[in-house]
Amino acid sequence: MPSLITFRPCITVKVKTMCGIWAIFGGDEDVAKQCGCALSIAHRGPDAFRIENINHFRNCCFAFHRLVILDDIHGMQPMRVRSMPHIWMEYNGEIYNYKKVQEEYGFEYQTECDGEAIIHLYNRFGIEQAAAMLDGVFAFCLLDTDARKVFVGRDTYGVRPAFRLLKDDGFLAVCSEAKGLMGLAHGNGDHEVEIEPFPPGYYEEYDVAMSGKVTLAEQRQFHSFEQVPKWSNIVDNVHPEGEDVYANIRLLLTEAVKKRLMTHRQIGCMLSGGLDSSLVAGLVVKLAREAGVKYAVQTYAIGMEGSPDVIAARKVAKHIGSEHHEVSFSAEEGIAAVEEVIRYLESYDITTIRASVGMYLISRYISKETDSVVIFSGEGADEVAQGYIYFHKAPTPEDGDDESRRLLKDLYMYDVLRADRTTSAHGLELRVPFLDHYFTSYYLSIPAEMRSPKGRIREVSYRKAFDKTGLIPSEILWRPKEAFSDGVSSVKKSWYESLQEFIEQQVTDSMMEDAPKRFPLNTPQIKEAYYYRQVFERLYPAQAKWIPYYWMPKWSNTNDPSARTLKHYKDSDVQEKDDQITE
Repeated sequence: MPSLITFRPCITVKVKTMCGIWAIFGGDEDVAKQCGCALSIAHRGPDAFRIENINHFRNCCFAFHRLVILDDIHGMQPMRVRSMPHIWMEYNGEIYNYKKVQEEYGFEYQTECDGEAIIHLYNRFGIEQAAAMLDGVFAFCLLDTDARKVFVGRDTYGVRPAFRLLKDDGFLAVCSEAKGLMGLAHGNGDHEVEIEPFPPGYYEEYDVAMSGKVTLAEQRQFHSFEQVPKWSNIVDNVHPEGEDVYANIRLLLTEAVKKRLMTHRQIGCMLSGGLDSSLVAGLVVKLAREAGVKYAVQTYAIGMEGSPDVIAARKVAKHIGSEHHEVSFSAEEGIAAVEEVIRYLESYDITTIRASVGMYLISRYISKETDSVVIFSGEGADEVAQGYIYFHKAPTPEDGDDESRRLLKDLYMYDVLRADRTTSAHGLELRVPFLDHYFTSYYLSIPAEMRSPKGRIREVSYRKAFDKTGLIPSEILWRPKEAFSDGVSSVKKSWYESLQEFIEQQVTDSMMEDAPKRFPLNTPQIKEAYYYRQVFERLYPAQAKWIPYYWMPKWSNTNDPSARTLKHYKDSDVQEKDDQITE
């Protein structure tokens, strides 16, 4: 198990976290002109910016936008260390076990940045083993000028974003967001070269010829979420409480939160009042208090007037003792934000956009009105623990397990994408403990029957693990599931209904009839999908493949992903939990 970084008021550990990376290698176009594209991701790192050409490498350039979380002296990139000047590296993320690998292998760090571990591990073991040994979330681009090789890698769940573009003429470009590559996507003719999301859990190796031409040498998966992390024996080292599954879940989620509390900036938590965000917020406040932190952790809830989420979040905040903020928005404000949300998301997926509006608006509030920069949230919990409402329709526990794993595999294109882009749009850094490798690999090893819904209650194992602990109110622990875009709604008129009324005025029946011809890939089946798609195509023409399919609930006959369209919406009876839930 990696050594844990203690969260203290006078913490001395220094790391770099959420930023924006951009790099190009090869090609014949003017580098200065190309580097202008890097400015389109400036929102990811509002504190500092650097562009650096690499000597003796034709048309090779790194650009970096920095959000300062810790160490404002040594954290600028691209990073180099004196003992290995031939290695250039930039990355976006956090490496939680950087101290452990330093101690284990005797590395002499020359900076106080967690990412330096990537350079030392690569130099000692090569890229595949180096990537497999990282406990964290990351996207990196590494250049070895001696070997004339470029390496690109991304964390197992794709928590940190990465896109790449490779042309037939040997030009390679890498960026945190696709928008930073749009101006580079012209081929030798009139066609656009495809910009692709970098696959999570993989690294790619490229050869750089003396002419500057880049060719792909290898693509290999270094870790899957279904594997126990390669850097630890999780069963022997992490579970002192033996066979008590619920104690193990409680322990692992607690440790997942604890190791993410490394920052010099003020911490906050998204708090919807649902199970997942409430557990995370409760643990953050508890651990901060135990470490002697002097300030009150801030929590943030958003909703329309009378939103059930806001009411529930208020109860949680009072119980855990956070400094709570409530943000209210109107249907008009939400609709006005939709196009900006699509621009930042780089997606036209229905549920991703619909659920992103509230998160985008509350992130804007946090950035403008508070001092919080590092923000915790409950993303990933539904996918890991079968938390979506439709999971109780699974024919068998094994079918539910298969669907859970499918969602986790594609998470980087949907909920993880939403969480990253809506926060980074406002210069915030998001942390997601439910996607911790130790936690997820253990949880997925639990028998499928234990992880499936019991009656109409989902995420049973989470609930039982924290039952009677007093971490959060019991009524919240056993609260029925609300879809995020529904929970923020007014009880008088839902966000869903307001959106449909607006879109009905924007998209005609004749436009829908023409949809198969205009949008042959992922043809919109409802007017809301059509509206989002036309905005996306205006911003990102010819890039529809970024989203391979619309996210839809399984085992439900619907072409609209809103929980409100499901027959069994909110069909849970919390009062019957004792009868429904068994060991």
